[in-house]
Amino acid sequence: MEKPKLSFWQIWNLSFGFLGVQIGYSLQNGNTSRILEALGADVHSIGYFWLAAPLAGLIVQPIIGLSSDRTWTRLGRRIPFIFFGAIVSALAMFFMPNAEYFTFLLPPLIFGAVMLLLMDTSFNVTMQPFRALVGDMVNDEQRNLGFSLQSALINFGAVFGSLLPWILTKSGMSNVPAAGEKVAESVIWSFYIGGAILLASVLWTVFKTKEYSPKEHAKYNKISLETNEKKEKSSVISLIANAPKIFWQLGFVQFFSWFALFLMWVYTTRAIANQIWGSEAIDPKSIGFNEAGDWTGVLFAFYSAIAAIFSLSIPSIAKQIGRKKVYSFSLFLGGIGLISMFFVHDKNMLLFSIAGVGLAWAAILAMPYAMLSGSLPADKMGVYMGLFNATITLPQIAAGVLGSTLIALFGGEPMAIIVIAGCSMLIAGSAVFLIKEMKPTLNKDTSSNE
Repeated sequence: MEKPKLSFWQIWNLSFGFLGVQIGYSLQNGNTSRILEALGADVHSIGYFWLAAPLAGLIVQPIIGLSSDRTWTRLGRRIPFIFFGAIVSALAMFFMPNAEYFTFLLPPLIFGAVMLLLMDTSFNVTMQPFRALVGDMVNDEQRNLGFSLQSALINFGAVFGSLLPWILTKSGMSNVPAAGEKVAESVIWSFYIGGAILLASVLWTVFKTKEYSPKEHAKYNKISLETNEKKEKSSVISLIANAPKIFWQLGFVQFFSWFALFLMWVYTTRAIANQIWGSEAIDPKSIGFNEAGDWTGVLFAFYSAIAAIFSLSIPSIAKQIGRKKVYSFSLFLGGIGLISMFFVHDKNMLLFSIAGVGLAWAAILAMPYAMLSGSLPADKMGVYMGLFNATITLPQIAAGVLGSTLIALFGGEPMAIIVIAGCSMLIAGSAVFLIKEMKPTLNKDTSSNE
């Protein structure tokens, strides 16, 4: 028996909480380097602090995926993890920009790094079940719509989260730290507002979504409860060994695309500060550097807005030309956009460069999951989505470890790292053509999906 067809608003509600999670995630992406530099981090070592995020994801997401596969509560299967992860995420967001006030516990830079680790760990606890929830609830016919709508909501959240410090500055809040302080008022309040919205949006999904019961899940996915219980005893090693080929093919593409994204997130603020504001932005507490930080938020918001709009078009475009072409062409445009930033010396012209990243970002958030989920066994959806997250975290770890070496090789110039990111995105676009898509096989073991 096929899964029932859901209404647009039912699919919307499944992922609505991701809107708030992405607001928090975007505030982290756009302001972590800015906060850490203000707390005393050096640009040559700042990539190491960012390693907290992918390391947390690498460890947490498979555990959460496996646990949520085996969890059945009155709230549901995935929703308990989404809800409790959101609570911890919000608390970490409230504390991180106030690290300087907890010197009685730890030095500000260390406290900030700990809050970054806690924040990203809880983001991962919340994010992974959202992916699996769509895979659980949406039928094959609506799969492109489900993940594309999730991508759109993610990017609507990213627009707001990225713009929030800039909006608050325009509203009259201070954009530079007050005398004797380290973090600007606009940044602190951005994290407060983002954390509150995160909680509210997740509660919307919690109360508006009713997951399938164990019997319904087994019926819709053509598995028996007894067989399902036996399969759950499979080890992670055997799951990896029997992963469908498309898991690895997509993973190769993911490596180069997420390597590029990590470098972009870490180095954009300092790169445009040096290239556009020059000597006015050397000091991390200067007006020039903080203006560059705000403009980074504007750029990230702009690419997220492009991604949100493009995400809504992906299902119809993919239907016409295929998922692979949509995915590949989007990554190519993202790579070209990043490389072009090297030649731009007007902050407004950077909007044209970052637009290509928006197209790539939309495809990265939707296409791999739409292509992969139909090839996964329904009773292992959560753990495989968690394991697939390694294709996101490992390239970020590699970028974090190599970042300081790369920047030293190029004379401490962060814009050269942005060019390397663009080249990596082009490699990812080329690798898409190595992927061989498979037909969904919901009632088979993983080994039969190859």
